[in-house]
Amino acid sequence: QVRLVESGGGLVHPGGSLRLSCLMSGSFFSSNTMNWYRQAPGNQRELVASITNGGRADYVDSVKGRFTISRDNVRKTVYLQMNNLKTEDTAVYYCNRGATTPWPWGQGTQVTVSS
Repeated sequence: QVRLVESGGGLVHPGGSLRLSCLMSGSFFSSNTMNWYRQAPGNQRELVASITNGGRADYVDSVKGRFTISRDNVRKTVYLQMNNLKTEDTAVYYCNRGATTPWPWGQGTQVTVSS
């Protein structure tokens, strides 16, 4: 059974930084594209960043140049470095694989950007 545990969220001022982590327990982490998603209150979950098993990264336009996704296949962990945070980045952040059938969702980690 796959389990995803996100951590690293918190309350930051605009312009601040956070580094999110997502630890996966189970098999086949290294063979999957890994994604970070976020969901703000009243909104649908949106894809923010993805990284292939070969390390190619892609981002939604709103975070390009500010967020960096990375992965450690040995530790089965995917990271999201978030810099120059804006109030509109406030959301619960989740990770999951980029596949038709996602793994069971974790609890997410809350990111709040506020002055």
